Amino acid sequence: MTTSFTTLSGAAVPYLEENVSTNVISVQKPHGSEDANADPRDELFSGLRFDASGRENPDFIFNRPEFRDAKFIVAGANFGCASSRENAVTALSAFGIRCVIAPSMGDIFFNNCFKFGVLPIILPQDDVLALAAEASPGEPAAIFSADLAASELVSPSGRKLAIPLPAFRRQQLLEGLNEVELTLRRADEITAFHQTAEGQQPWIYDLAPGSNAG
Repeated sequence: MTTSFTTLSGAAVPYLEENVSTNVISVQKPHGSEDANADPRDELFSGLRFDASGRENPDFIFNRPEFRDAKFIVAGANFGCASSRENAVTALSAFGIRCVIAPSMGDIFFNNCFKFGVLPIILPQDDVLALAAEASPGEPAAIFSADLAASELVSPSGRKLAIPLPAFRRQQLLEGLNEVELTLRRADEITAFHQTAEGQQPWIYDLAPGSNAG
């Protein structure tokens, strides 16, 4: 099972850079160079948060005190584009960010979010810009909340926005299920379908394994 998502409350990092790739969100390291003792939180945006000697860059927004414990990120268009690396989502989660809000996201990044209990919310550009403005003071002045059961995002000003998700994706996050587990929930329906289909189209089911028919 994956990590479930029900409710979330905290500050949101306003990071409106566009076309942020997964390799920037989580810098790809040469095979075998990983430090087993490294803090998983440090993987997120490590190429921007730290200099070559490993010291924090105080000007980078994730290092500012009001965003160190952020739970949301309000991002720019096409966030999580480029490669299919799951590390981008796991790095966000390790830092504590469980909700990504953006006008658009990389398709594979978006789908990977559901595997690791991260809620991706795609909203119109104007709404994202307005939320980023509200997020700018950070913690404790600007706190967001998300309630997936109610499908509702609430901004620091009290503005309420619907969370647009397909029903099966919403269920997947609420129950902490991966795609296979979610499919197996409908095993009886699948069996019934095949029984009906076999009666209507028996020639499909009569093909011997390994047959080259057709």
